[in-house]
Amino acid sequence: MVNSEAVRTAVGIIGNVISFGLFMSPVPTFISIFKAKSVQNFRSDPYMATILNCGVWAFYGLPFVTKDNTLVITINGFGFFLEIFYALVFFIYSTWSKRRKIMLIFLGEIIFLALLVFLVMTFVHTPNRRKVIVGPICIFFNILMYFSPLTVMTRVIRTKSVKYMPFLLSFANFANGIVWTTYALLKWDPFIVIPNSLGTLSGLVQLILYVVYYRTTNWDEDDEPSSIV
Repeated sequence: MVNSEAVRTAVGIIGNVISFGLFMSPVPTFISIFKAKSVQNFRSDPYMATILNCGVWAFYGLPFVTKDNTLVITINGFGFFLEIFYALVFFIYSTWSKRRKIMLIFLGEIIFLALLVFLVMTFVHTPNRRKVIVGPICIFFNILMYFSPLTVMTRVIRTKSVKYMPFLLSFANFANGIVWTTYALLKWDPFIVIPNSLGTLSGLVQLILYVVYYRTTNWDEDDEPSSIV
């Protein structure tokens, strides 16, 4: 008989692998930044947002908040430090005004995380209650992360072109949502199910747009400077 916990662990490992790929997907962007010694038209906003998202999820996965969520900790802990590295690269190669913005946002995020951990651990004394408090915060930030491609999807519809919406990234987002939803269903956790179900929907919409507008895409047109990556 199949052990449901073993299946859940296997699904979580797959989720870690897919999420790892998503975290590493901006590497070409940073190679470009390193070569140019400038952030060019790239924006730091998505990376700054992901720092906070990974931070709250890593906290959620800790055993004194929720049980048996080690795989939530591992991938979000990795993502937290990787996104800090990405932010550091932006800081180094940005103008002073952008550096100040990055510094202030990062400081605000660290203060928020520190306050969240302090208040929850000090004034909430049972894991179940901690989960109920931290979980909705995680949902909020995860939904923001999953629906950040809305600007790209709007652009696809407007231009009838999927050139700036990579298929593999859209597919990975879709697969990531399915895997983590499955992980949470195997041991019911609404705080993981809700945002990842919406993430699956977001990924599915991106794939549908890809199918609809693939034929109308002019792959030879000049690239526009990217301000959304």
